[in-house]
Amino acid sequence: MRKAFSVSVALATIFVFSSRAFSQNPHDPNWKLCPQCQSQEQKAAEREKAKDLPFDPHDLTGIYGDNQNRPQLSGHMPGLTPLGQQLFDATKTEVTPDGGNISNSKDPMLKCDPFGWPRYFTYNYGIEFLQLPNRTLMFFEMWHTWRTIWTDGRPLPKNPDPRFLGYSVGHWEGNTFVVQSNGFDERTWLNENRATDVKGDERFVNGNPVTGRDHGWPHSDQMTVEERWTRTSNVNLDVTLTITDPKIYTGPWVTKATYLLDPNTELWEDFCSPSEYAVFNENVLRPAAGKLEDQK
Repeated sequence: MRKAFSVSVALATIFVFSSRAFSQNPHDPNWKLCPQCQSQEQKAAEREKAKDLPFDPHDLTGIYGDNQNRPQLSGHMPGLTPLGQQLFDATKTEVTPDGGNISNSKDPMLKCDPFGWPRYFTYNYGIEFLQLPNRTLMFFEMWHTWRTIWTDGRPLPKNPDPRFLGYSVGHWEGNTFVVQSNGFDERTWLNENRATDVKGDERFVNGNPVTGRDHGWPHSDQMTVEERWTRTSNVNLDVTLTITDPKIYTGPWVTKATYLLDPNTELWEDFCSPSEYAVFNENVLRPAAGKLEDQK
């Protein structure tokens, strides 16, 4: 089992950064590094220089979050309904010959399917906010896509055709930008069943502890999401994310986190190429199961 875990971590690292290997630093001082291309020391130095600069709490413009500051959904989660338990069980990954997990073979990410929202909340290489007169855009470096939050006063659709990123509208309540969303395509996951980054904040579903990244958290097309974004300093962007899906969960799932500004960076291109990932799955992911068997 220990060997399976080691290979799992190694393969996850190769998989996550396989596309990054094709993105070369232009080595030109007129072009900035991507958020993940900076070292932790560089990030800390840039944030130290920017932390006391004046800021407008109604201006969310900037690039936030990175691989080292990737918030996870709260471990204090609601229980699963019978349907939720059924869908959760169906996401169980295949196992290697020695009973370990290489990666979740059922994860839509492994097929280059869109991540959807709110999975981008927990899995991204950097998010950039851009505010326009009638909308706010969130650009995601990973899979190189964007989300539109309409601020022109329109309501959410009553009977929406499902979308991977749903439909989103926003408004200001004091210094807090409130976003409400619905109409999500249920093929996406909320996230893997990752262990939380908060010490002692374990996840229990219907009384049973859940860890191991061997399942995915499902949702239905009835899910709604609310975000409350508050810029508390030039480098801190606090957020409360509330997921409500009575078909799948017995109560709201509330997560509080702080995104950190990544000054002096810019988002790079990071497309998901189905041909690249097919090669990875065929030549790396599947053969690893055989290699584990050989090591016994």
